[in-house]
Amino acid sequence: MNPSATSAELRPLAIGEIIDRAATFWRAHLKPLFVLCLGFDLVNYIAVKVFTFAMTRVVGVLPGLQGPSAGTNPREALTQSGIAMGMMGVLYVFLIWNFWFATTAAARYVVPAHLGDPVRPMDGLRRAVSRLGTLTATYLLSLGWSLGVTVLLCLPGSIVMGLAVVAVVTGKGAGGSTALSVALIIIGAILLGLGGLAAVLWYFLRFMLLPPVLAMEDVGAWTAFKRSGALLSGRVEPGFMGRGTVRAMVLSTVVGGILVAVSLVSGLPAWIVRLTYGGNLLDPAAQAAIPQALLVPAELLQVVGQSFFTPLSFVVSAFFYVDMRVRREGLDLERRLATPDPTTQST
Repeated sequence: MNPSATSAELRPLAIGEIIDRAATFWRAHLKPLFVLCLGFDLVNYIAVKVFTFAMTRVVGVLPGLQGPSAGTNPREALTQSGIAMGMMGVLYVFLIWNFWFATTAAARYVVPAHLGDPVRPMDGLRRAVSRLGTLTATYLLSLGWSLGVTVLLCLPGSIVMGLAVVAVVTGKGAGGSTALSVALIIIGAILLGLGGLAAVLWYFLRFMLLPPVLAMEDVGAWTAFKRSGALLSGRVEPGFMGRGTVRAMVLSTVVGGILVAVSLVSGLPAWIVRLTYGGNLLDPAAQAAIPQALLVPAELLQVVGQSFFTPLSFVVSAFFYVDMRVRREGLDLERRLATPDPTTQST
C-alpha cells in the first residue's frame, strides 16, 4: 500500500465510519489477527483453568459457601471466602494485564498497516515485549487511579449498607427495624453493584487509548498514563457526541455488544456440558466433577470462536487512536508533509 495515498485518505471520521473501516480492516487481516489473539486467549484460558484447579485444591470445595449444613464454623467459612476472593482478585488483575499486553501488540500491527507502512504481526509482538516494563508500570498506575474512582462510586452503597448494620444493631430484633434493615441491605447491594459496574466501565473507557500510545510512542509510564487521558478528554467537535469520552463509550458499547453475543453463542457447548454433568453451577464440588475430556474441548471451542472476533476491539481502539490524533494533532497533515510529492520528484 502506498503511504502517501493512505495519508491522503486520513481525515476525521464519524463513529459509524470508524466502525465500518475497522470491520473492513479486520476482515482483510483476519488470519494474522486471529493467530495473534489466539495465543493471548489461550494464556487466559490456562490461567483460568489453573485458578479453578487451585480453588478445588487449596480452598477445597468451599463448604463455607454452601451454608450451615456443611458443618463449617463461621470463622473457617470467612477465611475460605477471603482466600477465594483474594485468588479471584489475582486472576482478574492478570487477565486485564494480559488484555492490555495483547492490545498493545495488536495496535503496533494495526496502526502502521492502517497508515500504509510496512509491518508484520511479529513486529507487534516484539514491540509489546520490549515495552513490557513500561506497560506493567502504567498498568499499576491505572489500577491505583481506578481504585480511588471505585471507592468513590461505591461510597453511596457502602453508606446504605452501613445504615443497615446500624439498624440491625439498634433495632434489637424489632419487626420494623428488621424490615428496614432488609430494605437497606437490598438498596445498598444494588447501589454497590451499580457502582462497581460503573467503575469497570470507566476504567476501560479512561484507558482505551493507553495500549496504542504504548505501541506507537516512545514515552515512559507516567507520560503514557497522562497522554492517553489527554487524547480522550475534552471535545473534538460540537454537540454531545463531540466529546471524546462519549465517542469512546459508543464505540465500546457497539464492539462490546458484538463480543458478548459471540461469547454467548460460542460458549453454548461449554454451558451444555456444565449443566448436563455439573448440575448446580454454584456448587464447586459438582462443577469439579465434570469430565475434563468433555469440558476442555467445549471450552477450547469457545476460545477459538472468541479469537476470531476479539481482534475487532483491538482494531477499533487503534483506529480511534489514529482518529483522535488526526483531530487533535493533525496527523494527516503531518504525514502529507513528511511524504515527498511523486510529481515533484519526477520533475
